Amino acid sequence: MRYVIIGAGAVGGTIGGELFRSGQEVLLVARGAHHAALREGGLRLLTPESVEVLQVPCADSPVETRDDDVLIVATKSQDTIAALEPWPRHLPVVCAQNGVANEAMALRRFERVYGVCVWLPAAHLEPGVVAAYGWPYAGMLQVGRYPQGVDDLAERLAADLAKSRFAAEAVPDVMRWKYGKLLGNLGNAVEALCGHADGTAELAERARAEGRTVLSAAGLAHTSPQEERDKRGDQVDLRPIGGAPRGGGSSWQSLARGTGSIEADYLNGEIVLLGRLHGVPAPVNEVLQREAVRAAREKLPPGSLPVDRLRELIDERCAAVSR
Repeated sequence: MRYVIIGAGAVGGTIGGELFRSGQEVLLVARGAHHAALREGGLRLLTPESVEVLQVPCADSPVETRDDDVLIVATKSQDTIAALEPWPRHLPVVCAQNGVANEAMALRRFERVYGVCVWLPAAHLEPGVVAAYGWPYAGMLQVGRYPQGVDDLAERLAADLAKSRFAAEAVPDVMRWKYGKLLGNLGNAVEALCGHADGTAELAERARAEGRTVLSAAGLAHTSPQEERDKRGDQVDLRPIGGAPRGGGSSWQSLARGTGSIEADYLNGEIVLLGRLHGVPAPVNEVLQREAVRAAREKLPPGSLPVDRLRELIDERCAAVSR
């Protein structure tokens, strides 16, 4: 079986690199300067214990596929449809992405779709380089068939990941885990907009509390932070990597790289969408979605919005919807 990693950034590069290190057959798909660096010098994978240069096969566009290929999509959610469009639709698709919309998007086009709940602290800010901060495991991954269940491929993927420095398991309720992770990711926009300034934790918790209310109204089950901590235990800790400080999570990195887009429409925007569908206002997440998208569009650096100003915008919107 060959794992084709579509989007070899922080998450995809870590998954692909660790699978390759454990002896699995891997193809990394990347674009632009990142692809050029991978092709010319290999994947430079930084971990708390080592720096390795891995000569993983790579491509910048779809290649001739094989019947035993498994497509692992690790792009941002806003890029999912474009990333999958060129690939043959008989192949299985694994969504190793934040948010909960990717699996449904893939299922419109592909018969076999799998979700992965990804807790994987990593960064990709330089072409050809991925830093994976998790220790002793690189990350915790729950794998399952979408919309639910476990089959032979889910078991095989979880087993291969478990051999590759991941705390991985096949679960029948992968979307319950992904909705729990979605709640955790609602603070990503706060971190991207305000950095690590005092007061960001309070704003992030307001977004999560609102998200829990919306998911309850929608009847959507999700894991609790305690369940996630208990599962993670001491398997995945965040450790420093010399010469590669971790500035922030995936949304922070989108602003730091100046990509022009950000995942907020599929994180905070998911809560806004569900709130509108079920008649529950979501003003906190509405403001975070709007401001994060604006910052990405204007290519503002992370931490460019003062916390007090973001709180003011949120309070204004909350007051408006309560009238």
